[in-house]
Amino acid sequence: MKLAFLGAGSAVFLRNVVGDCMLTSGLENMHYALYDIDSERLQDSLKMCQVLNRNLNGNRSTISVHCGPESLPKALDGADFIINAIQVGGYDPATKADFDICSRHGLRMTIGDTLGPAGIFRGLRTIPVLDLFASVVERCCPDAWFLNYTNPMAILSGYMQRHTEVRTVGLCHSVQVVVKKLLAGLNREPKGKITYRVAGINHMGWLLDVREDGKDIYPEIKRLSLESTPKDDMVRHEIMRRFGYYVTESSEHLSEYLPYFIKKGYPEQIDEFNIPLDEYPRRCIKNIEKWGNMRKELVENPDLSHERSREYASMIIQAMVSDVPYEFNGNVINHGSIENLPDDACVEVPCIADSHGITSLMVGRLPEQCAALNRTNINVQQMAIQAAVTRRKEDVYMAAMLDPHTSSELCLDEIRSLCDDMFEANRAWIGEYR
Repeated sequence: MKLAFLGAGSAVFLRNVVGDCMLTSGLENMHYALYDIDSERLQDSLKMCQVLNRNLNGNRSTISVHCGPESLPKALDGADFIINAIQVGGYDPATKADFDICSRHGLRMTIGDTLGPAGIFRGLRTIPVLDLFASVVERCCPDAWFLNYTNPMAILSGYMQRHTEVRTVGLCHSVQVVVKKLLAGLNREPKGKITYRVAGINHMGWLLDVREDGKDIYPEIKRLSLESTPKDDMVRHEIMRRFGYYVTESSEHLSEYLPYFIKKGYPEQIDEFNIPLDEYPRRCIKNIEKWGNMRKELVENPDLSHERSREYASMIIQAMVSDVPYEFNGNVINHGSIENLPDDACVEVPCIADSHGITSLMVGRLPEQCAALNRTNINVQQMAIQAAVTRRKEDVYMAAMLDPHTSSELCLDEIRSLCDDMFEANRAWIGEYR
């Protein structure tokens, strides 16, 4: 059995996925094909995986490295599973330019990896690489499952699902920890078995139901939220009060998916809701500064070990191999799973993995207010996917003009001008749009 990891220079995430697999019954003899375009980071990742293989797995796995596009066919040849964790353009210059250009045009952001002009162009510069991956997958391992972890999740997963023949599911990190973090923020210790149901779209999934030993605890959660709102999660709690349901992704993310919070006309809201503007560049800089020490721990540590992470990948692979079903929330084409969202939208819903593949479950109708907010984000995602296919500037302009936050801050001419600067900054990755 073979797992190809695309973007294997991302050592921390690689450790989580590979370490999880090595700790999973039935996956001990996996062949890991590590692929990246950075040879130095790739060699670091190889060393780390070799130590994990020795310390966790009795050297039962095989590990190979493949650097650069010319080695991609060998990396993917015969793969059963593919992890996609690439970032095209990196922090510098791509992400840095995203934030600099948006700021220059008067659009403030927190993360910029999912929606808005930054999210749109992040998707557009990634899709040409996904097209390359898809062409090789279709030739070298047409039956492989492509597990996409790269943002913008809905744009990239939706593109792969609608415009390639690659079997794709998008995976995020937020659903599996949403209730744990919600309760912890309210200082509410679980007293029994917690069960919950989430559905919606990536980064705007809705906690539809949450129970403790079968008892609905949503009323208690809302009461505790009114009594003391966590300072680092004020946007999500405000949306829960106004719309009735809690959202899966963090407040810093959510603040830029909506037209309500980051507003030039209401500057006091930044402090009122504790919104960390320019948060993602700060994180990138901190991670770059910390890499030296992290590298010592991950690459130069002969005693390196691993405890199972929260990532879905190993459990999905195990379920497909063993035919023991595993339920998770995945990003798939709707096909009626959520009745009041577009049929061809990429939605995040409960899914079952087993030997037949991945099957999404029926959700029914979301509360109408939740579906309405989802649709404002889906509009942008669908137009961005269309733009990647048509390569028309007008489609990109329309995607940005439909963005809830962007359209609440900038006029139409300002949005076009911002996008024109983004076209120029991203030319090396996206080529020419007409």
